This record gives sequence, C-alpha cells and structure tokens, in this order.
Amino acid sequence: MAPCPFCTLTRPLLAESPLVVALEDGFPASPGHALVIPRRHVETYFDCNDEEKAALWALLEVVRADIIARHGPDGFNVGFNAGLASGQTVMHAHIHLIPRYVGDVPDPRGGVRHAVIGHGHYEPRR
Repeated sequence: MAPCPFCTLTRPLLAESPLVVALEDGFPASPGHALVIPRRHVETYFDCNDEEKAALWALLEVVRADIIARHGPDGFNVGFNAGLASGQTVMHAHIHLIPRYVGDVPDPRGGVRHAVIGHGHYEPRR
C-alpha cells in the first residue's frame, strides 16, 4: 500500500499548529484552494478528537484570511468528504477551503448541494 500523502508531506505549508497543517490543494478547484489537515492520521473528520476538530477550524480561519489577502475571492465553499461514497479519495481527514469568484460558474445557487447530481437547484420554501 502506498504511504499516505498527508502523512509524508513534502510541499510547503501555508500555516501550521501543533495539531494541524494547511497547504495548497494539489488539484485546485479554484485559485487559492487550500486543505486543512490533522497531523494525526485519521480517516475522516468524524474520527478526529475534539481538540483536533477545534484546531482544524481555528487554522481554517487563518488560511481564509491569507486567501482573502492574496486572491480576493467573493465567497467560499468549505467542506469535507467522509468515506468512499462521499467521494473521499485520500483516506486521511482534511477540510477543503475553496475560494469562489463571481462568474466562476454560470449559476452558483445550491453550492455544495451539487455534490449529489440533480439536487443543487431547488425552490426554497417561503
């Protein structure tokens, strides 16, 4: 089995703390796309302990500020995939911080709901 790419990082870090690290995504969905990753090898976010979960969100805020300063995005999608059925391909927990830009897609309504094809657009209840 190949070594975990997040346990053997060789790329520069954007930020770090004792429990988590952040780096640019190797296959960015948009300019500035970053990952926030626990140092300890756990498969999904739900396997992180409470301290790691808090550290992930704290470092995400630091990286968000850096992305705003460097790229000036108009918004963000934030999320993680947990398990093969969700599309997780690296089985080491990580949170995606994806900058979004006006006009990067024709109609951004529904955002992360598009992860399940056909369920992105819906009529909100009034």
